[in-house]
Amino acid sequence: MSARDDLKEMARGFRWGRRPLVPRSAEPHTEPREDIGFPTDWARSSAGVAARRVILNVGMHPIVATELSLRVYGLDRLEDVAGPVIFYSNHSSHLDATLIMTTLPERWQRKTAVGAARDYFFDVWWRQAYTALVFGAFPIDRGRGGTGAIDKARELVDEGWSIVVFPEGTRSMDGHLQRFRHGASRLALELGVGLVPIGIVGAYQAMPKGKWWPRSGRPVVTLRYGDPIYPEEGETHQALSVRMQQAVMALFDEERTDWYQATRRAERGETPSLAGPTGAPWRRTWEGSRPVARRGRPRTWE
Repeated sequence: MSARDDLKEMARGFRWGRRPLVPRSAEPHTEPREDIGFPTDWARSSAGVAARRVILNVGMHPIVATELSLRVYGLDRLEDVAGPVIFYSNHSSHLDATLIMTTLPERWQRKTAVGAARDYFFDVWWRQAYTALVFGAFPIDRGRGGTGAIDKARELVDEGWSIVVFPEGTRSMDGHLQRFRHGASRLALELGVGLVPIGIVGAYQAMPKGKWWPRSGRPVVTLRYGDPIYPEEGETHQALSVRMQQAVMALFDEERTDWYQATRRAERGETPSLAGPTGAPWRRTWEGSRPVARRGRPRTWE
């Protein structure tokens, strides 16, 4: 075997950009390493905020506007809202956090941080630094119930930061809404802050799980910001999670019809479900992949 072949063989067995794996035979004899986590407070300093606004508005905003036919509605609903709040949305694509952060008005964008999955976005140094800087992000450990993330989120809210979370916990595999977990509702109940629902329509069709760049043809993606909802006295976190999910469903219904019809259906408890059809996985994926209709000209945002 030539030296070139040796190099190719070594490259195939190396985890480029990732921490080296311990050989399986050595695992029983390896002392567990203390995971001290990745510090992210620097990304929310004055310098970090300034750099992030340049990256979002000068770098990522034009890319999003070029690659997608983006429509944004409901930003006026944020005008009289006092922060901090918890922004939350359905989650079906890696586009979601970028879409939210690039469409938020300035006063929200400069002091909003995204909760990001620790096992994916905080696994290697370059992705850790990128995620923290671009999204002001803090890690959420999905495998251990996210206790540390709740503490960090509580600290940020106490300091006046709004946060972005995805209550489904992970991206949808088929584009349909999954059951909401209760971390965001528990935090809202504890701190008494409002929750702003966001319905993201078309992100799954534009860039589903497994894709790293939006599909060609400038697919239509719509963001609808809803009115904030607030915890009620005596309300359980389970009940609040249900209300949160219903608010996102109502925004999808608003996209399909109009605000008046969606509001009337919500009042009657008749908002269409986003759980998708029952049956084989291929059918759910097929239904969730239907392209979003192009109605009129895309809306721009400030």
